[in-house]
Amino acid sequence: MAGLFEGKVVTVTGAGGAIGRAGALAFAAEGAMIALSDLNSQSVEETAHLVESQGGQVIAIAGDISLDADVQRFLDATVAKFGGIDCAFNNAGITHPDDHKWEESVFRRTLEINLISQMLCMKYQIPQMLKRGKGAICNTSSTQGLIGTMDPPLPAYTASKHAVIGLMKSTALEYANRNIRVNAICPGVTRSAMVDQVMAMSEAIRRRLENYAPMGRLCEPEEIAQGAVWLCSDKASFVTGHALVVDGGFVAQ
Repeated sequence: MAGLFEGKVVTVTGAGGAIGRAGALAFAAEGAMIALSDLNSQSVEETAHLVESQGGQVIAIAGDISLDADVQRFLDATVAKFGGIDCAFNNAGITHPDDHKWEESVFRRTLEINLISQMLCMKYQIPQMLKRGKGAICNTSSTQGLIGTMDPPLPAYTASKHAVIGLMKSTALEYANRNIRVNAICPGVTRSAMVDQVMAMSEAIRRRLENYAPMGRLCEPEEIAQGAVWLCSDKASFVTGHALVVDGGFVAQ
């Protein structure tokens, strides 16, 4: 049976991390041709090998997607390889261990990776989608894009993820009548290297994060990936400008 993305081209950034890798595999399982990007060349190649092992067509380009030239190089390579772009999972993001120290350099780097990269990706993705006559984008925000409560405090991360939702809504409205849908996914505390980094700050923080969700467990990367797949699929054909929360009930408290 044909998958939801049979014959379609999907780009995934942050593809070397837990959520990006799960997303790449989930889109590939639905028949998509996958273009991957990550700052870590080894990690993104590992994801590409996993996609290939399940029969997927894939290209992997390492680079810093907070830089215009690297984004353009990635997306030009995608078009050269597969002929266009249909959907995008703009997922790259970071937390910084010194976020709570109010350092200017930390704020700048966090905003570059979490926000500016998404603007740059859409800058080049949307014209390609317009050539196709339609497209769908899922940008990764966070539950921290909807609320301000976090222990430990992560002001740069929280500010960047709020901004992701604002950028998503503005872009969704701009292109709603041109058949380009733009949404965001808001993961709760998800099993990943990023979360492991925060948990490592102290045993008390680890215990709190493990029990943040009313469902009493961490979210699995594959659960976020399935939300992104749905938002980009035709099953969500009338959904745009929406921030989908996948957090085990945390924000509902």
